[in-house]
Amino acid sequence: MVLGTLGLLAMVILFIGHKVAREHVNYMTAVEDHPLKCSSCHLYTSKNPLVRKLINADYLSPFNLAVSGDGNRLYVVAQDANALLVVDPLSQKVISKIAVGEQPHSVILSSSGQRAYVSNQWSDNVSVIDLATSKVIDTLKTGNGPAGLSLSRDGKSLYVVNSYSSTISLINLSTKEEQKRFPAGNNPTGAKLSPDGKTLVVTSRRAIIAPYGESIKSELTVIDENIQRVSDRKNIESAYMMENAAFTPSGDLAFVTMIRPKNLVPSIQVDRGWLMTYGIVILEQGGKGRIIQLLLDEPNAFYSDPFDIAITPDGKKAFVSHSGVNSISVINIDSIRSLIAESTPELLKIYSNHLGVSSRYVTRRITTGADPKGLALSPDGKLLYVAEQLEDRIAVINTESLEAIRTIDLGGPRRITVNRQGRRLFANAGHTFQKQFACYTCHPDMHEDGLIYNMAGKDMGRNLTNTESLRDIAETAPFKWNGKNQTVYKQDGMRFSTVLTRTEQFSYNDLDAITAYILTGIPYPPNLQYNPAGELTESQLRGKEVFERTHDNSGKEIPETNRCITCHPPPYYTNRKLADVGTLASSDDPIKFDTPHLNNIYASPPYLHDGRASTLEEIWTKYGTTDKHGQVNDISKNQLNDLVDYLKSLRAPLYERKDSKSFHASTISN
Repeated sequence: MVLGTLGLLAMVILFIGHKVAREHVNYMTAVEDHPLKCSSCHLYTSKNPLVRKLINADYLSPFNLAVSGDGNRLYVVAQDANALLVVDPLSQKVISKIAVGEQPHSVILSSSGQRAYVSNQWSDNVSVIDLATSKVIDTLKTGNGPAGLSLSRDGKSLYVVNSYSSTISLINLSTKEEQKRFPAGNNPTGAKLSPDGKTLVVTSRRAIIAPYGESIKSELTVIDENIQRVSDRKNIESAYMMENAAFTPSGDLAFVTMIRPKNLVPSIQVDRGWLMTYGIVILEQGGKGRIIQLLLDEPNAFYSDPFDIAITPDGKKAFVSHSGVNSISVINIDSIRSLIAESTPELLKIYSNHLGVSSRYVTRRITTGADPKGLALSPDGKLLYVAEQLEDRIAVINTESLEAIRTIDLGGPRRITVNRQGRRLFANAGHTFQKQFACYTCHPDMHEDGLIYNMAGKDMGRNLTNTESLRDIAETAPFKWNGKNQTVYKQDGMRFSTVLTRTEQFSYNDLDAITAYILTGIPYPPNLQYNPAGELTESQLRGKEVFERTHDNSGKEIPETNRCITCHPPPYYTNRKLADVGTLASSDDPIKFDTPHLNNIYASPPYLHDGRASTLEEIWTKYGTTDKHGQVNDISKNQLNDLVDYLKSLRAPLYERKDSKSFHASTISN
């Protein structure tokens, strides 16, 4: 009798427990058939240090690379390992691992081959390495977020592209001091010196901020090496994410990778190839000096996220890595020349949007491993080395047969964890219609692209959307500007496939993986530009007082609902609630907006839900004049300056309480 009663009670508890669990999972995933796996949320996204240590794996993630003058050594930037790997391509072995700064980006070699220079994007410096001893012998201070590197023609100076501060540092290698600092385009990353050593081209990724409706423009900065000054700023229309550049050996043409976004048309047009297209910018040096854009896509296949470009010593072939589709495009440069020579300016303009013209000059697509990034050619041009970032290996391609002939294992973990799989899915366009774009396309560096999109709601042209960052968002639900997605599961599951990809949604295992990656694998960079040590300046302290004030300048109490800190409390500076702050546009439905988190907000212009505010100041000077977005109309210009200084100082709490290397490299096992 007792056993029967206990059995019945156990069945009731099991039934109720299953029902509660089912309701909970249904709410979290916004579907009714996601498998009941507690591990999906409570293990894969755990932040418990012990759990993370037990299930993590530390990957290398090769990003960029260089080849020695004799071809006997590869120097590979291992981004997640904060290291430079020295590789023997003949034995296919890593022979040395040199610790450098945080989040290394690029590596170049001195003309003598005795030294390597590695830019450390999260350390704001460059490591100088003696290659004979494989030791860092010096560290050069740079601007904020050093990325691309180039030596001057005489080898006495080093150009460093500062991606976060949008500047270029010129460092004297004898004095080890910065000689000059030039303004560059928005978020510059790549630098390439012409073969004659006279011209340095610096690429930029983010577009110049402009009102929605205007065609976007991104800057290519040109430096005259003879006088070491900026000689030209070329605004490339309808292009952004210009990652890297390469010159033909004769120096008459420069090639730059780029994306042409179609963010001014409704996103529902994805099925017509009207969301993103990918290609190259060609700069004629001298002569006509034309700027030509050509696509690398095909009518029914897109080659998303072009990253690097390499040109063979004979000037006949160019190779472009497409990180979004695990592919290398092979370009016949003679065919490019013929096409340009026979085409009128009007026809070339048409070709910049022509999905069929690539058949004239793209001769082969070579499949690679996951997320191909940096490219480097052997000195004789017969071998192309490809950094397969999410494989922890280097692919080796024969440039004559145009086939991958081997891979070099860099010694990373063998297992592919759930988090690593999520990162692969994030970087890959395979789940979208015709592989048109990846999550990474709109969220480069897992951040945001600075563009405004028409997300094609019930009324076309309404409810414009400013892309939001995905960095460190685990504690900031709900998601979307309208707060309709309670979890990342809904954001990247049902909603993602319905609104954006126009395909079947992720499988549940893949959805678990990409959710785990987004919630645990994307930290903010350190805020070294505005708050390097956690000590606020006098201006920032005054701004903090304005941010936290309870009374206005006349001594009158500010209603609690209209204080900055009420809606933006630390540590994430969001109360995770919806609010009407008086920023609805005439094209918006009458809704409230999810309160955004403010950490590292300096890195996310433009501002407001539709990107109307180009700067933080404009939030209140142009669009917050009704005092609904915090009471600010009584403050002086100096107080506003101090408030903006304070907002720029806000930095991610996860970076402060946990070593960034271990956090960024954290991955979660099946």
